[in-house]
Amino acid sequence: MKQASCDHQRIPKLLGLWCSSLHQSDPCHIEIMVEDKGKEVIQDIQTVEDWLSYAQELVPLALDKAKTVKGFPGRWKMIISKLEQIPSHLSDLSSHPCFSKNSLCKEQLQAVSKALKEAIELADLCDSEKYEGKLRMQSDLDSLSGKLDLNLRDCGLLIKTGVLGETTLPSAVAGSSTEPEAAIHGNIRELLARLQIGHLEAKHKALDSLVEVMKEDEKTVLAVLGRSNVGALIQLLTATSPRIREKTVTVICSLAESGSCENWLVSEGVLPPLIRLVESGSTVGREKATISLQRLSMTSETARAIVGHGGVRPLIEICRIGDSVSQAAAACTLKNISAVPEVRQNLAEEGIVKVMINLLDCGILLGSKEYAAECLQNLTASNDNLRRIVISEGGIQRLLAYLDGPLPQESAVAAVRNLVSSVSMEMLVSLGFLPCLVHVLKSGSVGAQQAAASAICRVCSSSEMKKLVGEAGCIPLLIKLLEAKSNSVREVSTQAISSLMTLSQNCREVKKDDKSVPNLVQLLDPSPQNTAKKYAVSCLASLSSSRKCKKLMISYGAIGYLKKLSEMDIPGAKKLLERLERGKLRSLFSRK
Repeated sequence: MKQASCDHQRIPKLLGLWCSSLHQSDPCHIEIMVEDKGKEVIQDIQTVEDWLSYAQELVPLALDKAKTVKGFPGRWKMIISKLEQIPSHLSDLSSHPCFSKNSLCKEQLQAVSKALKEAIELADLCDSEKYEGKLRMQSDLDSLSGKLDLNLRDCGLLIKTGVLGETTLPSAVAGSSTEPEAAIHGNIRELLARLQIGHLEAKHKALDSLVEVMKEDEKTVLAVLGRSNVGALIQLLTATSPRIREKTVTVICSLAESGSCENWLVSEGVLPPLIRLVESGSTVGREKATISLQRLSMTSETARAIVGHGGVRPLIEICRIGDSVSQAAAACTLKNISAVPEVRQNLAEEGIVKVMINLLDCGILLGSKEYAAECLQNLTASNDNLRRIVISEGGIQRLLAYLDGPLPQESAVAAVRNLVSSVSMEMLVSLGFLPCLVHVLKSGSVGAQQAAASAICRVCSSSEMKKLVGEAGCIPLLIKLLEAKSNSVREVSTQAISSLMTLSQNCREVKKDDKSVPNLVQLLDPSPQNTAKKYAVSCLASLSSSRKCKKLMISYGAIGYLKKLSEMDIPGAKKLLERLERGKLRSLFSRK
């Protein structure tokens, strides 16, 4: 609570400093010369109504002067057309209910008045032909035309976008110590509005303040953020100033990571400028842009859009030459994109396979390597052509080498599993596939162990391979996995054992293990959640020729389970039940 209180004390100070800096940098004079009874006196303009009157007085004067100018007719014609639009914009602005309550209106009128005064001064210079060269005057007139465009645009934005209503607070609330949160929200709304209006330097200052406020209390900013604010930020990503682009992408990155406005960011067009920053931004800009794409690429629609906007190639380049954080973010983004089946071929055409295989060896962070393995898992999931490419680029060797670490993870094992059916048994053996399987079954994560068991199911298509897997020491490890908490792990492990037991020497290996029968009997549980029961029946049927194993099955309750499984028509259950019941009768008679 104390920390929250400190944050709320700091934010008004930050916003106060920001407002102060804006007012100090205001280029407009607030005193003007007027005539009073034939004498020039200084009149102080303070209220928004005063500024409105001043601007309205300047418009006809500026128009009259502009229309008398003989030189530069094309440029003055354009300026006159813009001056003629100002009265209607001022009228619309002054009729807004919040006109007199909002500092944005006053500042906008100051900017309009300054442009009108400049128009009058330039018209006088053109008339008197006392300007410093034709090219200089052309440049000044073009600059004035741009300022008038900005004034007209900003007046329209203030009226049409609802900025005035959003940023206006009653003075009683704004100054109330009992409602500081409402005042802070109002100040942040005004700060966000300033990203949409005014010249670039003013937007830069607002951006600086926004970065600082978000450091202190990001949640408060997110609470008042609107779609138009997001759009204004995205426009600043294409500003000519590298510093503005860098600060803007820092804010965009925070918004993307917050998870609260991804749809707005994408729909307002954030992807193309982010991709350009990944291509040619500063070090910080590239990093923040890549992290933003990483977050946004989590949805398949946005992943497709990144491909469509040409984002794959710059992301691949970051994987090659980027720093540690950027490289990891780019690898994760590409991993997210590779989860979309229809773009995988596009990724391959851009050279993703070689880069991801290289990352398994040379990734700066462990995360980069893991993302690379996940990407290869996705790429090889269902496309035979991509599997062939991965194999030809040495993918299996690199994956097996990566799995040699202390805690093998699921993605790399799953990628190997996807590839084993596409290579010969001799090649797998020569690459050290079997020792790797044993290592994963012993030391891997639960997901990795499941993927290893699944790989055994896929690779054991021949008696020779089943023999080699058994001799490698996989069977006791698979039996241990029958005790796993995860049903899917138990299922695939039982399936692998069932496949291996079709070879007599593997069947003997299963018999030797004291835990095999108890674990398999537990997997006869008829509940729908237990999906391993059909494989457990098959394994126990292979063991039922052994009197010792049959006795163990009966003692652990197999008959009760098998009766229910027989009613459910589980393959082999009825036959195994009959065999156990016969054995039970013989046992009773022999006692008599």
